[in-house]
Amino acid sequence: MPKRVAILQSNYIPWKGYFDIIHDVDEFVFHDDLQYTKQDWRNRNRIKTPRGVTWLTIPVGSDEHRRICDVELSSSSWRSDHLRRLELSYRDAPFFEECRPLLHTVYPREQPRTLSELNQHAIRAIATFLGIRALFRDSRELDLHSHKQDRVIDILRRTGADAYVSGPAAKSYLDPRRFDEAGIELLWKSYAGYPEYAQLHPPFVHEVTILDLLFHTGPHAPRFIWGWRENG
Repeated sequence: MPKRVAILQSNYIPWKGYFDIIHDVDEFVFHDDLQYTKQDWRNRNRIKTPRGVTWLTIPVGSDEHRRICDVELSSSSWRSDHLRRLELSYRDAPFFEECRPLLHTVYPREQPRTLSELNQHAIRAIATFLGIRALFRDSRELDLHSHKQDRVIDILRRTGADAYVSGPAAKSYLDPRRFDEAGIELLWKSYAGYPEYAQLHPPFVHEVTILDLLFHTGPHAPRFIWGWRENG
């Protein structure tokens, strides 16, 4: 069978589309030895509250000259605040109590040293909860020296990929001819068509952390991420 690979920077408790891509592939590469970007998804994500959508943000300082993997977590005071806000917003959701053990895995008592370690730990834990079987790797394991599109192709070659699954935003900068030349099939992921579920605090919003879906649907969450396609 052709080997499919995806490559993404780690995000803080990402939305369901992130896990949809992971489910599509045999191997998923965290690409965290890249420039950290402020006001992005690396250290923050959104939740639903009675007052509307709001951000959960991990304080990481203002230094813009860091790689994602070098962003240190100097304080742990944010952890209890995030857990409290999640409980206040979702304690009435049908599967909140069932997901509480997962929540305490996602937020370990012993805080990881870096943002990258925290994000990767949480993503792996949630992927396991969802039954995803992809192999996870970190791009730092691959001894890369190239940049931009060459770097992506180098990762794919070193992982033995036959196909690359990419998010749609990359259409603006990836050149499909480069992948043809490398003998790697380029597959574009679509985030269209996700079904809605019974979500607290209407109106419905798709672009929130995966925890929203888990608290509302529990073990049925895969059906709202990829199962609806398989059954359709």
